Amino acid sequence: MFIFLTVVQAIVAALLVTIILMQKSEGGGLGTTSGPAGFMSARGAADFMTRATSVLATAFVVLSVILAALAVKTTATRNIDTSLVRTVPVAPADPLAPPPAVAPSAAPSAPATPAVKPLPADPLSGAAKQ
Repeated sequence: MFIFLTVVQAIVAALLVTIILMQKSEGGGLGTTSGPAGFMSARGAADFMTRATSVLATAFVVLSVILAALAVKTTATRNIDTSLVRTVPVAPADPLAPPPAVAPSAAPSAPATPAVKPLPADPLSGAAKQ
C-alpha cells in the first residue's frame, strides 16, 4: 500500500510540474493586482489548466499527509538495533592518579626495583643535576 501510494504521488508530482510549466505566464505574479484578465477572474478560474493545477496540488497534499501517517504507523513498532553499541570504559577522576592498590595476596611477585642513583655533580656549577 505504501509503495503504491508513493508511486501515485510521484505521478501526481510529475503531472503537477508539467501542468504548471505549460501554463501561460500572466506576468504579474501573486503580489500584483491586474485587470479583469488576471488570475482570479471568472475566465481565469474556469480555465482547464488552473483547475487541473488546483486538483493536482490538492491531491499531492492529501497524499503527502496519508504517506506521512502510514510511515509513522509502520515504523512505530520497530525496536532500535543496539547490536553495534560500543561500551566505553569509565575514565578515572584524576588521569594522573595511580591505579588502586591491589590486595597483597593477589599481587604477583615482582622483582625489586633497583634504587635510583643520584646524578653526578655538574662540573661547572658544582651542584647536582635534578
